[in-house]
Amino acid sequence: MWTPTEEEKIGVVICSFRGSVSQGLSLEIGETVQILEKCEGWYRGFSTKKPTVKGIFPTNYIHLKRGIVSNSGQYETVALLEDSIVTEVTSTLQEWAFLWKQLYVKNKVDLFYKLRHVMNELFDLRRQLLSGHLTQDQIREVKRHITVRLDWGNEHLGLDLVPRKEFEMVDAEQISVSDLYKMHLSSRHSVQQSTSQGDSLRQRHGEACRIPIPHHLFLNLKSFTYNTIGEDTDVFFSLFDMREGKQISERFMVKLNKNGGPKNPEKIDRLCALFTDLSNKDMKRDLYIVSHVIRTGRMLLNDSKKGPAHVQYRRPYGCAVLSMSDVLQSISELKEEKDFVLKVYTCNNENEWCQIHENIIRKSSTKYTAPSTNYGLIISLQLLRGEMELIRRENPMIFNRGVAVTRKLGFPDVIMPGDIRNDLYLILERGDFERGGKSVQKNIEVTVYVLYADGEILKDCISLGSGEPNVSEHRSFVLYHNNSPRWGEIIKLPIPVDRFRGSHLRFEFRHCSTKDKGEKKLFGFAFTPLMREDGTTLSDESHELYVYKCDENSTFSNQALYLGLPCCKEDFNGCPNIPSSLIFQRSAKEMLWISTQLSSTKLTQNVDLLALLKWKAHPDRLMDILGRLRHVSGEEIVKFLQDILDTLFSILDDNTDKYGPLVFQSLVFIINLLRDSKYYHFRPVMDTYIQKHFAGALAYKELIHCLKWYMDRSAEVVRQDHIQEAMRALEYLFKFIVQSRILYSRATCGMEEDQFRMSIQELFQSIRFVLSLDSRSSETLIFTQAALLNSFPTIFDELLQMFTVQEVAEFVRGTLGSMPSTVHIGQSMDVVKLQSIARTVDSRLFSFPESRRILLPVVLHHIHLHLRQQKELLICSGILSSIFSIIKASSLETSVQEEVEMMVESLLDVLLQTLLTIMSKSQSQEAVRGQRCPQCTAEITGEYVSCMLSLLRQMSEIHYQHLLDNFQSKEELKEFLLKIFCVFRNLMKLSIFPRDWMVMRLLTSNIIVTTAQYLSPALHKNFTEADFDFKVWNSYFSLAVLYINQPSLQLETLTPSKRKKILDKYGDMRVMMAYELFGMWQNLAGENKIHFIPGMIGPFLGVTLVPQTEVRSIMIPIFHDMMDWEQRKNGNFKQVEAELIDKLDSLVSEGKGDENYRELFGLLLLEKIEQETWRETGVSFVTSVTRLMERLLDYRDCMKGDETENKKIGCTVNLLNFYKSEINKEEMYIRYIHKLCDMHLQAENYTEAAFTLLLYWELLHWEDRPLREFLHYPTQSEWQRKEGLCRKVIHYFNKGKCWEYGIPLCRELASQYEALYDYQSLSWIRKMEAAYYDNIMEQQRLEPEFFRVGFYGRKFPFFLRNKEFVCRGHDYERLEAFQQRMLGEFPQAIAMQHPNQPDETILQCDAQYLQIYAVTPIPENADVLHMDRVPERIKSFYRINNVHRFRYDRPFHKGPKDRDNEFKSLWIERTTLILTRPLPGISRWFEVEKREVVEVSPLENAIYVVENKNHELRTLICQYQHKQLHGNVNLLSMCLNGMIDAAVNGGIARYQEAFFDKDYIASHPEDAEKITQLKELMQEQVHILSVGLAVHEKLVHPEMRPLHKKLIDQFQMMRSSLCHALPGLEKISPACSGASTPRGSILASHSPLSPESIKLVHRHSPLNLLGSIRHSSSSLSSHTSSETGNLIFLPDGLVGETSDDIYRMQASPSSSSLSSTHSAPSQMINSAPSSARGSPSLSDKYRHNREMIMLLPPHRDRPSSAMYPAMTENGQPTNFQRALIQQVIGPCKPCSDPNLSVAEKAVPTAPSSWSLDSGTREAMPFLSAHVGSIMVPPVPPRTIPHGHFSMHFDAFHHQISDLPPVLPARSLRKSPLHPIPASPTSPHSGLNGSSSTLSGSASSGVSSLSESNFGHSCEQPVHTDTMDSVPSQSWTTDEDVESPYLPVRYSISEPDVLEPMKLPPCRSHSAPSGVNPTLPPKPYMGRGEGCIPEEEIRPRPMPRKISQPLLSCKEEQAKVAWEHGIKEE
Repeated sequence: MWTPTEEEKIGVVICSFRGSVSQGLSLEIGETVQILEKCEGWYRGFSTKKPTVKGIFPTNYIHLKRGIVSNSGQYETVALLEDSIVTEVTSTLQEWAFLWKQLYVKNKVDLFYKLRHVMNELFDLRRQLLSGHLTQDQIREVKRHITVRLDWGNEHLGLDLVPRKEFEMVDAEQISVSDLYKMHLSSRHSVQQSTSQGDSLRQRHGEACRIPIPHHLFLNLKSFTYNTIGEDTDVFFSLFDMREGKQISERFMVKLNKNGGPKNPEKIDRLCALFTDLSNKDMKRDLYIVSHVIRTGRMLLNDSKKGPAHVQYRRPYGCAVLSMSDVLQSISELKEEKDFVLKVYTCNNENEWCQIHENIIRKSSTKYTAPSTNYGLIISLQLLRGEMELIRRENPMIFNRGVAVTRKLGFPDVIMPGDIRNDLYLILERGDFERGGKSVQKNIEVTVYVLYADGEILKDCISLGSGEPNVSEHRSFVLYHNNSPRWGEIIKLPIPVDRFRGSHLRFEFRHCSTKDKGEKKLFGFAFTPLMREDGTTLSDESHELYVYKCDENSTFSNQALYLGLPCCKEDFNGCPNIPSSLIFQRSAKEMLWISTQLSSTKLTQNVDLLALLKWKAHPDRLMDILGRLRHVSGEEIVKFLQDILDTLFSILDDNTDKYGPLVFQSLVFIINLLRDSKYYHFRPVMDTYIQKHFAGALAYKELIHCLKWYMDRSAEVVRQDHIQEAMRALEYLFKFIVQSRILYSRATCGMEEDQFRMSIQELFQSIRFVLSLDSRSSETLIFTQAALLNSFPTIFDELLQMFTVQEVAEFVRGTLGSMPSTVHIGQSMDVVKLQSIARTVDSRLFSFPESRRILLPVVLHHIHLHLRQQKELLICSGILSSIFSIIKASSLETSVQEEVEMMVESLLDVLLQTLLTIMSKSQSQEAVRGQRCPQCTAEITGEYVSCMLSLLRQMSEIHYQHLLDNFQSKEELKEFLLKIFCVFRNLMKLSIFPRDWMVMRLLTSNIIVTTAQYLSPALHKNFTEADFDFKVWNSYFSLAVLYINQPSLQLETLTPSKRKKILDKYGDMRVMMAYELFGMWQNLAGENKIHFIPGMIGPFLGVTLVPQTEVRSIMIPIFHDMMDWEQRKNGNFKQVEAELIDKLDSLVSEGKGDENYRELFGLLLLEKIEQETWRETGVSFVTSVTRLMERLLDYRDCMKGDETENKKIGCTVNLLNFYKSEINKEEMYIRYIHKLCDMHLQAENYTEAAFTLLLYWELLHWEDRPLREFLHYPTQSEWQRKEGLCRKVIHYFNKGKCWEYGIPLCRELASQYEALYDYQSLSWIRKMEAAYYDNIMEQQRLEPEFFRVGFYGRKFPFFLRNKEFVCRGHDYERLEAFQQRMLGEFPQAIAMQHPNQPDETILQCDAQYLQIYAVTPIPENADVLHMDRVPERIKSFYRINNVHRFRYDRPFHKGPKDRDNEFKSLWIERTTLILTRPLPGISRWFEVEKREVVEVSPLENAIYVVENKNHELRTLICQYQHKQLHGNVNLLSMCLNGMIDAAVNGGIARYQEAFFDKDYIASHPEDAEKITQLKELMQEQVHILSVGLAVHEKLVHPEMRPLHKKLIDQFQMMRSSLCHALPGLEKISPACSGASTPRGSILASHSPLSPESIKLVHRHSPLNLLGSIRHSSSSLSSHTSSETGNLIFLPDGLVGETSDDIYRMQASPSSSSLSSTHSAPSQMINSAPSSARGSPSLSDKYRHNREMIMLLPPHRDRPSSAMYPAMTENGQPTNFQRALIQQVIGPCKPCSDPNLSVAEKAVPTAPSSWSLDSGTREAMPFLSAHVGSIMVPPVPPRTIPHGHFSMHFDAFHHQISDLPPVLPARSLRKSPLHPIPASPTSPHSGLNGSSSTLSGSASSGVSSLSESNFGHSCEQPVHTDTMDSVPSQSWTTDEDVESPYLPVRYSISEPDVLEPMKLPPCRSHSAPSGVNPTLPPKPYMGRGEGCIPEEEIRPRPMPRKISQPLLSCKEEQAKVAWEHGIKEE
C-alpha cells in the first residue's frame, strides 16, 4: 500500500519516463520531483515544473537528494539541501539551454559556440563541486570560476545581473539597499575581479596600504644544442640591469656534461629556476637574462698540447643574452611556458670577458664572435604573480620539479617578518699581479675559503649559484696569460649567524702552468675578516686587499700568523707598527679587489644602531645616539625592531625627565617607519611586541605628557613637522599608553586610575583644542589637523579596553563636535574631516547601539551641512551607505526605531533635495560640484538613490506618522510631498539602475509603492475639499502612471519561471498601484476632478493600455467618471472625447493596446454609460473610439511589420478618412495627410502625393491669419503656408505628369500674385503654366491599366476586409504582373479563379481570398473626346483621369446557341463599378461604393460596335483633312484596310445574317427601330470609307499605290456585298475608285510606330491594330489577321474578345516569337488537341470564330481581365506589319517565347477565316495565344475568287535601273515553311543574340519588304506633332547591346552594313531570332515613313535597349522629297 515518505522527499529524474502506466506521471530527464508516497518500487509525487499534476513513477528513475521540509504535512514544501551555487548553476543552465538554441536559429554562430564552451565548463565545475573531494581553497576557487562564467553568460544573453557576496546570491531582504547597490556594481565586474564584497567595503574609506604584488620569473633550461665544446660546462643564468650596469639577482647554475645533458642524471627535465621577488619597479628596468658558459677542461680548447689531459681548468667560453622587454608582453599574457632560443657568442679577447654580456647588449660586434648556427640555449619562460605561498599553492607542478629559488641581491620591496636571511654576496672583481721574472704572463686561478676563528674551514658555506649544492671552496675560472685578470664572479656565502663573528675569507692565488706536468703553483694569498672589531659587518662596498707572498711550502695551520697583518689599506692605517720580520711578506705591487653585499636580517653594518643597542657602554653619548637613530636605514631598524624598542623603553625608565622627549621622538620615528608600504607587514610584529614583550609599565605617563605637550604647542610653533609626525603615530602611541596602563594597573592593583582618566580627558581636551583652531591662515596647521583627524579613529579600540562604550562615544562625540562646520574651514579639510567621520562609522565603536545613539546626531549634523551645500557628495554617500548597512544588520536583531527616527528628521528632506539637484545636473550632463573623485554623475546618483531607498525601507508606519505630524504647516507638507513624488518620478524616468539590475529595480518599485501607500492618506486628508491643491494631486497621479508603466514591472515580457518568482515575492505591483490610484481618484471631490480633464486623460489611457487585465478593469471606469463630471459641468464631454482620441492615436502607434483592450474598453464603458441620462451620446462616442482603435491597430500592424507600401498607404488613407468624416479631428487629419504624402513620395507616386497635399491646401484660406509652428512648417501667415503648399502641389503634379491638374492651381496662384501686384512671381507662374501646356502636347504619357480587387475573408486587415477596390496600375503593369504583385503583398492569400461575387462562407472564413480582374474606365468628360479637332494627346488624358466609374463585360449566351452564327445569342453582362472617389486621387486605389449590372443584347452590341468604328474613322479622316496628321498616311492606311477587309471577309456580313434576316425581324418586332439604326450605321460606314479612300488617294505615296488599288478593289467588293441589304449603296462612287496606281517601289519600313505617335490614335478607333505593330530589322512581319483581336476560348468553345490599351503598347522586339497573351488560368481554357496547332486543316467548329467577335464591345469598352484577358504580347503592341496580316497568312507552329506563361502556352492556335489562295480557308491555322492585340470589327467570312490576291514579289522591290532583275514571283502555297527557332532568350534556343533578325513571321507567311530609293532631295523633313516615322530598330539581347544584329539582305539594293542607332528601349522582353523568310511577300505595305530627327527621340525607361539601322543617304533624300510633295499638295 502507499505510505507517506519520511526521508525520500526530493529527487532528480535520471531517465525520462513517458508515464505509460495508469496514473503515470510523464517526466523528462533533469526534472526535479517532490515525492509524497511510495509503494513497491514506485513513488507518487509531482514535478516542480507542474506542481498541480500528480502521478506515479518508478523509483529507479529517480536520484534522491537531501532536502529541507517546511510546513510538514499535506501542503509541505521541500527545498534541495545543496550548495546555493550548485542550485544556481542548475537553474541557469536550464534557462540558457533554450536561449542557446535560439542563437543558432538567429545565426549568432560565434556566441553559440562560445556559450556551448562555457556551458560545458560549468557542467565540469558543477561536477567537481558535487564530488566532495575538494579542499576549502579549491572549493573557493571553483566557485570563483563558476560565478565568473555565470555572469559572463548572463551578460551576453541579456539576462539579469545576479548580486553576489562571497560568490553566492544575496537575499535582498537581509541587506540594506546601499549594500545591494554596491553588490550590483561589484558583480558587474566579477568577470575581471572576484574580490569579496567585505574587502571592498572595508577599504572603501580606509588608508589600508595596498601591498605591491611581487612578480616571479620561472626559467627552464630545456637543452644546450651548441655541442661543439666537447667538455663539461657550467651555465650560469642571472638578471642584469643594463641601465645600472649590475646584476640584480643571484646566479642560477647548471652543470652539463660534454654531451650537453645534465651532469646529475636526476636533474633531467628539472633544470629550472624561479627568480623571485621582482617588483613593479624591477619589471620596468632595462632587464636582460644573461647566461655565462664556463667550460672545464684544457687550457686552450683547440690545442691539445697546452696542458696535460688530466688537469682541468675552468675556462670562459661564451655568453648569451635575452632582453626581458622583448618577451615580457608575450609571457605576461600566457598562463603557460613559452620557449626562446639564446645564441651563445664567444669572446674575442679574454681580457674583456667580464664585459662580454654588455658588449653583446650594445651590439659591439668586434668584441665577440657570433655562432655559425642559430642553435644555442633553449629555455622556456613563464611570469607568475603573487605571494610565494600563493604561487606554491597554484603551481604545485613547478615546485615538484625541484625548482631552484633564486633570490634578488638584497631585500625585496616587502620584507616579511618571518623572512630570515643571512647571506653575504662576494664579487670577485679583479687582481693585479707581477710577472715574476717569467717571459709570459701568468694563468692565475683564485681559490676562496671561509675560515672560522680557530682556523677551521667552514663546510658548505660557498654557493656558486642556486640549483647546485654548496661547496667548501671555490676555484675561479682562469684567464689565459693575464696578470691583471678581471673575473666579475658573484659568490654567495650563506654563513651561519653564530659563526659569523671571528670568521674570515682567504684567497689563494696559483699560477696554472700549461707544461707537461700542469702544475698549479701557489704564489700568494689575501684575506679579510667578515666583521669589524666594533661588531659591524663588512661594509657594502669595494675592498682593496693586500696580497702576501707565499709558496706551496707555506703553512696556514696557524692563521694567527697572518690575521694580525693588515688585510687592506684601512686596516694598515689602524695598526702601523707591524713587525716586518714575520713569515709573510706583502707584495707591494700586487692587489686584489673584491666587493661585498650583505642581505641579513640578523647582522648589521650600521655603527649608530649598534651604539644604540649598546648604549650603556657609552651613556654620555646617549643624547647623540638617540638623535642619530633617524639616520639609520629602515631595513636595519625592522631587523632589530624588538631590540630597539626594548632599548628605548629601558632608556625611558632610566631617566624619564632627561631622555623622555628624545625617546618619544624615536618611538614616533619607528612607528611612522612602519607606515611605509615596504615595512607594512611588520605592524603585526609591533602588535605582538606590545601585547607580549612590552614591559614599560610607567611609560604611559611620559607618553601622555609628551603627546599633550606637542598638541598644546601646535598653536604657537611655526614648523610643525615633529607635531604632525606625532599625530600620525597616534594609533601606536595609544597602544603603548593603554598597554602600559594595563601593566601598571596589574602591578599596582589599579592604583592612580583617576589620575589616568584625568590625563586622558586632558589629552582629549588638547585634541579638541587642536581641531578647533582656525587653520585658514596657517597651512602647516591644516596638515597637523589633517594628520590628527586621520589617526583619530584608530584609537577607539584601544580606549575601549580602558573605558566603557558610552565613555568612549562621549570622547568621540566631543572631539567630532569640536570641528568647525563646513562654512568655516577650507575644502581640503572638508575631505579629511569626512574621511575621519567615515572611519568612525566603519569602526567597531559604531557597531554598538548605545554608542550609535550618542554618535549619530553629530555624524548626521556634519553630513547634513555638507549635503545642504552640495559638497563632497561622494564621501557623504559612502558614510550614509555604511550607516544604513549597520542599521539594517542591527534591525535583524534589535529595534532601531530611535536611530531611524533621528535619520528621518535629519536626513530625509536634505536627501530629497540633494537627489533633485543631482538628477537635474545628471540630465544636463554637468559635473557635480565638490566631486573630487573621478566618479561619474550616474554613480553618485545611484549612491544617493540607494541611501534614500534604504531610509524609506527602514521607516515604519510610526516613522511616517511622526514625519507627517512634524510638519508645521500644509505648505511644508506640500513641499515635501512634491519633492518625494518628483524624486520617484525621476527615478523611473532616468533609469538610474541598468536594465539588467532586475533585483534592484523590483526592490525599488516595492519601496515606492509602500511609501505611496503611507503618504496617500496625508494627501487625501490635507489637500481635498477646500484645501484642494492641484499641483500635489497632479504630481501623485503622474507618479502612479509612471510607476505602472515601468518596463521592469511588465511581467508579460518575462519568462514564466521569472514571472512566478516575482509574483511569489512581491505580487503584481502594478495592480497594487492601480488600486491605490483608483482609490485616490474616488476620494477626489467631483468638482476637483474637473481639474484633471483633459490633462490626466492621456496618462490614464496609457495605464489602461498596460497588458494586464486587472489593471485595465480597474482604470477604464475612470473615463466614465470623467465623462460624467464634464457632462455635469459643461453639458457635454467634448474635452474628454478630444483628448482621448488624440492620446489614443499616439499611444497605439507606440505599440500599446491590442484587440482584447478594444473589446474590454467598449464593454466596460458601455455598461457604465447604460445608466446615464446622456447614454445616447456616450454610446456613440464609445463606438467611435472602438472603431478608431480598430483602424489604429491595423495601421500600427502595417507600419511595424515588413509590409508593402500599398498596405501602409491603404491603411493610412483609411485612418485619414475616419479622422475627417467620423471624428472631425483636424489636427490629426493633417498629421496623417503628411504621413500619407511622405509614403507616396517614397513610392514615387507623385500624382497621389499632390492630391494628398491638396487636402491640406483646401483647408487653408488666402488670409493673413498667423499660424503657429506645426510639423515641419515654421510660424507663418496662412497665406504664406497656402502659397508654399500650392507650389509644392504643382511641383508634384509636374513630376507625376498630370499637368492638367497643375494648371488650375497655377491660375489660382497667378490671380493671387496679380491681386498683390507681385509681377515677378506672376511671370514665373505664367511661364510654368505655359510650360505645362507645352508638356501636354509634346511629352509622352503612359496610360495605366485599372484593376478591380476584392479582399475577402476575416484574415485581412480591417480596412480591407470584405471590400472591393479599383486600383490604378503602375506604368507598364499588366494584369499578370499586377496579380503577382498583389499575391506578393498578401502571401497567405488564395487567388479566386472566377469573377462571381463570393458567398457568405468565404466572407466569414479565417482566410484571405483575392479576386482580381481588369476594368475599363468610363470617362466623365465625354465632350472633349467627341471634339474632332482636339489632339489625341489631350483626349487620352481625359479618358483615364478623373474617373470614378469603371466597367467590365462578360459575354454569355442566352437561349439556344446558333451553330452557324453564334452572334445571334451572344449577350454581354456589363457591370459598372462606382468608386467613393475618382482616380487618380490620394491613393492608387479606392473602394467600390456601388455596383450596377445591365445586360446588352446582341443587336445593341452590334450597333455599339459599328457606331464606335464609324466615329473613330471619321475622327481620323478629319484629322488628316485638317492636317493635324500629315506626311504619314500609315494610320489611315491601316484603319481603312482593317475596316474594308473585315467587311469583305465576314464581320458585317455576319450582322446581316443575324439581324437583317426576315425570321429575326418577324420574331423581334420591338427591335425594328434598332435594326433600322444598324442599317443606317452600315450605310454611314460605307460613306465614311469612301471619303477616307478619297483622302488616302491624295496623300498616298506613289510607292504605296498598289496598296491603295487593293483597298479600292476590296471596297467595291464590300459595297457590292452590302447592296442587297442597304439599297442605295451601289450609287456611292468613291473618289478613289479609279484605276489603281501603277506599281512602284514601296518603301520598306523598318520603323515601329513611336509611342508618341501611338498616343495620337483615337482610343475607340478600329485601329487598335496599332497595338499589333511588330517590327523586324529589315521587313514587316504580319502576324495575324487584323480583325482577329483579343481572343480566348470560352468553356463552350466560344471565342471572346478582350480589349487592350493600344496607347501604351510598345513595338515588340521579337520578330520570331509569336505574340504572347495575358490568358486566363489554364483550367478555364479549353485546349485544342495537339493536332489542331499549326495544322493546315481544322474542323469547321473554328470557321466562324472571327465572326463571333463582332458582337463584343470595341477596344476600350471591353475589359481585359483575368477572366477575359487581353491576348497581347505581354500587354504590348506588336509590329505595324501585323496590321496587314490578312495579306499573307500561312500555317505556323507555336514558338517558344520566354515571356509566355504556362497558361498562355496552353491556348491552342486558331484557324484564320480566309486564305490567300481560293478555297483553302481550312489550311489556315487558328491564331490563339500568338495572336496580337488587333481589334477591328469582325466580318463574316466571304468566299474569295481564286487568285484575287495574286501579286508579284517584285512589286515590293526598289525600281533601280542599274541593278539585275529581282527574284521571280512565287506562289504562297508552294513556299516551304521552315520551322521557327526559339527566341534567343529561351533556354532551348540554339541561336545567339547576334543572328539576323527575322524578316517575316512564320505565323503569317511574311513577305520580305525591301527598302526603296526615292528621288534625291537635301531638304530635311519637318517634324510635327503627328505620327512621324521612326527609323527601324534592330533588337538585341542584353548581352549583345554593343553589336546589333546585321539584317539579312533580301535585295541587292540593301546596304551591306547598317549603322546602329539607339532608340528608347521597349518594354517587351522577347528577343529576335534569325530565321530567313520562307514565303513570298504580299504586294502591300503598311507605312511609308521618314526618319524622326534625332533630337526629337525622347528616351524613356524600358527594360531593353534598341539598336537600329540608319537609312541610306538616298533613302533619306527620297523620303524628304516625298514628304515635301505631300505638303505642297
